[in-house]
Amino acid sequence: MLPRLLIIPVLLLLAACQNVQVERDYDAGRDFAAYRSWSWQEPALQYRPQDPRLQSDLTEQRIRQAIGEQLDQRGLRAAAGGAQADLRVQAWLIVDQRQEQVSTNYAGGYWGGWGYWGAPLHTETRTLDYRVATLQVDLFDGRDGKLVWRGSAEQVMRHSPQQPSEREAAIRATVGKILSQYPPQ
Repeated sequence: MLPRLLIIPVLLLLAACQNVQVERDYDAGRDFAAYRSWSWQEPALQYRPQDPRLQSDLTEQRIRQAIGEQLDQRGLRAAAGGAQADLRVQAWLIVDQRQEQVSTNYAGGYWGGWGYWGAPLHTETRTLDYRVATLQVDLFDGRDGKLVWRGSAEQVMRHSPQQPSEREAAIRATVGKILSQYPPQ
């Protein structure tokens, strides 16, 4: 069961759940209208942690295709073979283990006309372990190599799409959310 939970498609439920947190940052001094072409900065997709159970050629292909389609929709074209691109693109798939403490209060009496009567309040604290998947897209200036735009989507992992078509749709939706505000206004 554990290897099944660790395969990369399980990690890409980012779009399958509704609480996706999207963040963006960019260099306000850049003229984003001047960027017309893009290419991949290799390695195009990096993983953290470097775990072979997390890495998948199929997932990388889906992420590359989704990013390419989103950039195309925003007027950026893939640079012709060997030509220098205005932007270099790199993505990260990051999975973090996190913990949260949850406290529950219990009381053993009743509240009456003259105050509280009964047993004292009891607090139970539990530690919950969970995983968070982040997909991050970085855009670097093709001339000076500096980061000019970054977007990421973070999601607590609860369940995953089971079919390849569902996985592809989840990746497309997540990448769409990440790149929805590119270029910055």
